[in-house]
Amino acid sequence: MKIGFVGLGNMGGYMAANLVSAGHQVTVADLDPAKVSRLVAHGAQPAASASAAASGVDILMTSLPGPAQIEAVAADVLPAMDAGAVWVELSTNDLDCANNIGSMAASFDVDLLDAPVSGGWEGAEAGTLTVLVGGDDDAFKRALPTLEVIGSKIEHLGPSGAGYVAKISQVMLCYLNSVCLAEALVLGVKGGVRPDKMLDIIQHSTGRSYVAERYGPELLNGGYDDTFHLGLAVKDLKLATGLAASTGVSVPLTSDVLALYARAEEQFGFEAPHLIAMQLIEQDNNLILHQHGDSQ
Repeated sequence: MKIGFVGLGNMGGYMAANLVSAGHQVTVADLDPAKVSRLVAHGAQPAASASAAASGVDILMTSLPGPAQIEAVAADVLPAMDAGAVWVELSTNDLDCANNIGSMAASFDVDLLDAPVSGGWEGAEAGTLTVLVGGDDDAFKRALPTLEVIGSKIEHLGPSGAGYVAKISQVMLCYLNSVCLAEALVLGVKGGVRPDKMLDIIQHSTGRSYVAERYGPELLNGGYDDTFHLGLAVKDLKLATGLAASTGVSVPLTSDVLALYARAEEQFGFEAPHLIAMQLIEQDNNLILHQHGDSQ
């Protein structure tokens, strides 16, 4: 199958590489030439622009930072796509942008699927992502063989927008869990439990979670997980509170977590590791976990 892939970041690069390994003809584009070169070395074809990557493909896949970038790419790629092609949009997005790009795609007779993914860079590398899809049944069936390359759990959830809603709803829980984990660790350590022992207890109790397994060690070693930018976490949380407002759902805890992350972004910057927001909790309690005793 002829596939265009635009956006080769921590997630997109691995997904595109897996499509190449599966035998598809993949043309790639990214603002960073080095990322394109890595995929070319893996067997992909380079494109000078997003529109060039979209030209003549059966399926276009995009993995982008957020709504502003998605709308900009939409204006670039849709005029280049063949009528009847499928655009699989893999990013985390809001419903306003989804409606806008849906109308744009329809005007070019392109079938749009919102298909945000979950599972982190590890899942992207392993091809075991969960893919949350909204859109037309026929378009989903045509795209399914490619989706099965990048993910092990493919969920067709309903009409356009359903995938974005599901992604936003579940990803906000990740950030809430991160804050709860940091508070539990700080409370336990302030009460006299070693950091490594407190984390082990959490990982083997009713408080266990992906966040505790994956991010707990990053809090104890002071790495704060540099695979994902703090600014992107703030963007996700703003999407969550925006979705809540548009659907009339009260999410007071999420609003508090957004305020914490936004304060962290002001202090540490957009490109800081996302878990550095937890350092504000540590600072407020005069206890930096990775500096406290034997955290290994």
